[in-house]
Amino acid sequence: MNISRRRLLNSLTVALSAPAAAFARAPQGDSIQLAMIEGLSGPFANAGEAVYRNLLWAVERVNAHGGVRLPAGAGGHRPLQLVRYDSRGQVEDALSAFRAAIDDGVRIVLQGNSSAVAAALIDAINRHNEREPDKRVIFLNYAAVDPILTNENCSFWHFRFDAHADMRMAALMQVIKGDKALQRVYLIGQDYSFGQAVLREARRQLGVQRPDVQIVGDELHPMGRIKDFLPYASKIKASGAQAVITGNWGNDLTLLVKAAREAGYSGKFYTFYGNALGAPAAIGQAGVGKVVAVAEWMPNVPGRASEAFYRAFLYRFPKPADEYVQLRMQLMMQALAQSMARAGTTDAVAVAGQLEHAGATVAGQTGTMRAADHQFQQPLVVGVMERQGTPGVTFDEEGSGYGFRVIRRISAAQAEQPTTCRMVRPS
Repeated sequence: MNISRRRLLNSLTVALSAPAAAFARAPQGDSIQLAMIEGLSGPFANAGEAVYRNLLWAVERVNAHGGVRLPAGAGGHRPLQLVRYDSRGQVEDALSAFRAAIDDGVRIVLQGNSSAVAAALIDAINRHNEREPDKRVIFLNYAAVDPILTNENCSFWHFRFDAHADMRMAALMQVIKGDKALQRVYLIGQDYSFGQAVLREARRQLGVQRPDVQIVGDELHPMGRIKDFLPYASKIKASGAQAVITGNWGNDLTLLVKAAREAGYSGKFYTFYGNALGAPAAIGQAGVGKVVAVAEWMPNVPGRASEAFYRAFLYRFPKPADEYVQLRMQLMMQALAQSMARAGTTDAVAVAGQLEHAGATVAGQTGTMRAADHQFQQPLVVGVMERQGTPGVTFDEEGSGYGFRVIRRISAAQAEQPTTCRMVRPS
């Protein structure tokens, strides 16, 4: 980090933290433990560590403002404490981690990377809460976006703070509708519940929104096992596709876009996660104007509150490789702290009852939980990759020299999708 940037971040962070230091009451009660169950080793360890940084900062920000404000009889002002459990990105390891967290006395579970893991955790938590009503657990999901989790498989104990796959695809489709030159697309995704859902919804929405577009490739690949995506990239190039639609994340996305660059593919990528975790650096100049991503927020969202929020994160995690911010995790932690304070207890039923109606605002982004299915409703943005310094791109991603210019904003009402959830609440 150069001197001028460091001074700027130092001065800004002092200004941002001063109100908290001046008015917050330091937490004094026993900590409220949160179990983060994530792949911290294995092929998606980089994604797991990125989650940890974001959750850690969210916990620190709650604690800096006094922690969870409970009545004196419930411990008074209590700090949150984040505890790491490594699932290696595997279902069985995640379930073992869940059992270990329960044995450690943790009653709030956080997970997101992998909808297959999330589905297994929901089932395990449902069974655990029925067997042991005095040790009930709440599950906060920040990234597992298979729509089924808040539809057919919805649970009173599960709350999703990320937009699910159908919501994200609808946002991308608003941009695809305007791409009149697009005539041929290639669909590719990870072969598990989420990847399958993305491709299924891409086919459906293309049929409704762009029936003139031909799907020239449609395939799934093993998740986290492909080391060389060049054969896939070669097929994409040979198909004549002008664009790729993918929900790939982590190394499966980074390696795919690297291979596409090496194969000389010059088409667009419409992605869920192309804005970070190595993807911009992997594709480089070839992605300028061609890589499109959707998220609840991006660093180059205009506005002073958004910019101040991002600069504060850069101060906390100054290494360029760590510059991947997920605003929804801040909203999630704010909603949890507020719901516990309103419940006046850490009891799972009481807290879940408050979370059903929770709302939170961070950096100008406001979201609310929908009680019908526990799907968080919030605005989305779509951005296109550009070189840092071009109009609308003040910040790059992970020191790559490339950032995302916001080209479309989707309101919470526009992003909202219907649900088939039949919520069963405890009597």
